[in-house]
Amino acid sequence: MQIKHSWLVLILIFTVIGGLFYGARLYLGLLQEQELAWQKAHVLADDLSIARKENNELLAFWTEEKERNDAIEFQISDIVGTVGDLTKLSKIDPELLKKYSKIYFLNENYEPKNLTKINKEYLFDPEKPLEIQSQVEPFLNRLMGAAEEAGLDLKITSAYRSFDTQESLKSNYKVTYGSGANQFSADQGYSEHQLGTTVDFVTGSATFNGFEKTEAYNWLKANAYKYGFIISYPEENNYYQFEPWHWRFVGTKLAKKVKEDNRYFYSLPQRTIDEFLIHLFD
Repeated sequence: MQIKHSWLVLILIFTVIGGLFYGARLYLGLLQEQELAWQKAHVLADDLSIARKENNELLAFWTEEKERNDAIEFQISDIVGTVGDLTKLSKIDPELLKKYSKIYFLNENYEPKNLTKINKEYLFDPEKPLEIQSQVEPFLNRLMGAAEEAGLDLKITSAYRSFDTQESLKSNYKVTYGSGANQFSADQGYSEHQLGTTVDFVTGSATFNGFEKTEAYNWLKANAYKYGFIISYPEENNYYQFEPWHWRFVGTKLAKKVKEDNRYFYSLPQRTIDEFLIHLFD
């Protein structure tokens, strides 16, 4: 009985030892798996770090390339814009914004391109055809339409005049007024009318006397700039007597500047005026 008990004790001891050994092996296996897991985690972390670094480098490279491409695109756009501006300018007659009236001279061969007849309904004398530069016509039509909507009896009595026509007109004025004609009439080659961008307005009569007292004149002072027209010879100008009927097209941008600055065309430096040439027909 004692021997049997001893065997049972031994078997129990070996079972415990075996269990401990198995548990130890299991624990060591778990430790090894954990170590491998940690090693894999470190490898993945390193790989992730490398990937992030490469991604940042790629992002930096992409950003740099994008900035370079944007700069190139901007340069190309700028070049295209410059070429476009030069092309646009090449199609605009630079004479149209020059100062005449005793300053610049138009010779007898100068004639504006693409003259077109003014709508008869806007003429004081519908049987006397008048012409204007074709690109100015839409602006003039809008001005006349707006004046009509405002209830004004505004008509045009003079527009484009050739060198020879101006010479003949000035000669007739000299016969009638002598040297006094120089106060209100330009010599041939110095008249804005030869440009084909200038018109003379009247109301109920063909005379200019008293035009400055009319509602039409007050309306032109307040609104003509919206359509690109300015009065060439306002009161106290240094070139001719006050001519409230004489209006020249200079484009809406320059006309607006003249209006806002309370200046008149001939008081501006030619260099300033030339900057608006590209916007003349905008």
